[in-house]
Amino acid sequence: ANLALQEGRLAAAQAELNNAQLQLDEKQMELDQVQAMYDTAMKEKQALLDDAEACRRKMNNATALIEGLGGEKLRWTASSKSFQNQIISLMGNVLLATGFLSYSGPFNQEYRNLLLQLWKKEMDNSKIPYSNDLNLTGMLVDNATVGEWNLQGLPNDDLSIQNGIIVTKASRYPLLIDPQGQGKIWIKNKEKNNGLQVNGSFNIFRYVS
Repeated sequence: ANLALQEGRLAAAQAELNNAQLQLDEKQMELDQVQAMYDTAMKEKQALLDDAEACRRKMNNATALIEGLGGEKLRWTASSKSFQNQIISLMGNVLLATGFLSYSGPFNQEYRNLLLQLWKKEMDNSKIPYSNDLNLTGMLVDNATVGEWNLQGLPNDDLSIQNGIIVTKASRYPLLIDPQGQGKIWIKNKEKNNGLQVNGSFNIFRYVS
């Protein structure tokens, strides 16, 4: 009788256990579904955060670019205006440069400046535009070339640099009045790899092609 009683209790307990396991399985299924929904939502959230950060970077880059282009617009506008002025003054500037190369070689700095002033006065009378702040040296030679000339022995004063421009740019053969021999040293160093020959004791230069 006791065995039958215990078996009945065991059967009832087993039935409750089975029922509880079924409920647990159902809840686990619901939990798995909710967990999957949560994981999907978290992935969507992270994707949105990544998109938001990417958009923020793009906005910052776009803002920096717009601000930079704003500054460039001012620079381009100023450059365009400067180029327009250069175009207007180009004919007069070239006229002054060619006059300098053709006629100012034999003279000292003072007389060269006087020639430029006289030419500018004639150009004003003829209404030929030119740049008031024209720098003939800067127009005819760059700083790198001047630096190379200095290394070759040419002095760094304005007159010597102008003489170097006339020697290298003018189509006529230059007459060098060189009492200190600086021009001779410079030409020897400059043209030593180009077949320069010095004839006799009179230091007459000629090129050999």
